[in-house]
Amino acid sequence: MMSTFPKRRRPGNVVQIKTPGEIEKIRASARLASRTLDHAGKIIKAGMTTRALDKELNDFIKSRGGVSASLGYKGFPGATCVSVNEEVCHGIPGSRVLKDGDLVKIDVTTILNGYFGDTCRTYHVGNVSPAAAGLAKASYDSMMDAIATVRNGSHIGDIGAAIQARAEPQGFSVVRDFVGHGVGLDLHEPPSVYHYGTAGTGLKLKTGMVITIEPMINEGCWEIEVLSDGWTAVTADRKLSAQYEHTLSVTDTGAEILTLSD
Repeated sequence: MMSTFPKRRRPGNVVQIKTPGEIEKIRASARLASRTLDHAGKIIKAGMTTRALDKELNDFIKSRGGVSASLGYKGFPGATCVSVNEEVCHGIPGSRVLKDGDLVKIDVTTILNGYFGDTCRTYHVGNVSPAAAGLAKASYDSMMDAIATVRNGSHIGDIGAAIQARAEPQGFSVVRDFVGHGVGLDLHEPPSVYHYGTAGTGLKLKTGMVITIEPMINEGCWEIEVLSDGWTAVTADRKLSAQYEHTLSVTDTGAEILTLSD
């Protein structure tokens, strides 16, 4: 079933400053997205197919009054993106069976009362290798370092610089083909939020912006390839990739993370 998208409420080519009322509604959708990933952590296990996992999560979203923003988006067939090991992002749920030691990225975007929340986590299936665990931690830490730079008057370049400063000294690389973005009234809004860059450069952030920060960190090279399904992005060298993502609102003094786990 195709997702039902609300009509645009403002022009789509400008950065949106949300009102406090809009942020409250985005916060509610973001909480649903986060709770969906909390549920994923309870059910994910070796022997489960990615299709079965996707169905469980779609049922969870619907049972709480929400809709998956991914299902039907430009023809995407899943309610969530489920990307395993070398799959960087946009993995299509299907017959792949999860096994002990897998790194699984689950990306969820919900629509609740017409507003969008977007988040992603990397899950360990069973006992992952120390290298895989270290990669996942670097992805999470780089996201949190980037969020710590966000406040009214900071720059997009500060975000990317913080991610690189955390990941690259550990021998990891930062994917450059995908970006964070504005979100809330639509699934993807300006601005693009690059995960690499130079501090003090780029667009200045302003109070009321709502953006995602979602670094994809690779074990090997940063280059990716898109498979013949037209969606699934994999590392060019087929080494592991990890990702975390939060939706956050810019405030005068920092950032409010809207997709925090319960």
